[in-house]
Amino acid sequence: METVQKITTGFTLDLGPLKEPLGFIRVLEWVFAIFAFATTGGYSGKTHLKITCKEPPVPPVPDVYPSFGYPFRLSATPYKLTFCNNTESGPMFLQGDFSSSAEFFVCVGVFAFLYCTATLILYLGYQHVYRQTTRGPIVDLVLTAIFAFLWFVSSAAWGKGLTDVKWATNPEHLVDRCKDICSPGDYPSMGRLNASVIFGFLNLILWGGNCWFIYKETPFHKDPNPPVTVEEGGPVGQ
Repeated sequence: METVQKITTGFTLDLGPLKEPLGFIRVLEWVFAIFAFATTGGYSGKTHLKITCKEPPVPPVPDVYPSFGYPFRLSATPYKLTFCNNTESGPMFLQGDFSSSAEFFVCVGVFAFLYCTATLILYLGYQHVYRQTTRGPIVDLVLTAIFAFLWFVSSAAWGKGLTDVKWATNPEHLVDRCKDICSPGDYPSMGRLNASVIFGFLNLILWGGNCWFIYKETPFHKDPNPPVTVEEGGPVGQ
């Protein structure tokens, strides 16, 4: 209880760190982390197969729109074909499970967002606590470097996973299952997912670059030009 009271009473809001690279870059990391996991985690789309019959039946046969979305277990959602005699096929599925890379990417984004929130509170409200010992900047440096590495791994993995998702949902590949009556339709919109990969690598650049500014706060960084208050060999005030 005493510790909680000390933390509460020690809170002092100071927006000054936002004018420095340390705080400003952290805000950018916070924003881009949201963009990264939001563009991936909230995605849903549809691919398109056209049903073509030599003699159009009555009523017309509807086109097929297999749906898919995060976490991209493509075989989780069935779809059916309607044949030219207006009978339906059994359940059919898209092929592939790319949930591991997508969920890993989103997980890194969520944890990066939470870490940015915690450190911004520390920077803006407890700057004196952050700087009073060397432990705070050192821990911050290590965790920032770890997140930079995780952004690299997760963005690369999700970039490969997205390539596989595009292949698995490409209408030109899907028509191989029903060549007699199917033709490729519209391609699914992937702009949002392309943006997620870009945001991932932008986060890698931000977190990697921020390591330098945090490193300057640690005792490992030595100022090449330390301030001189007293002339060497001379009396004080001379």
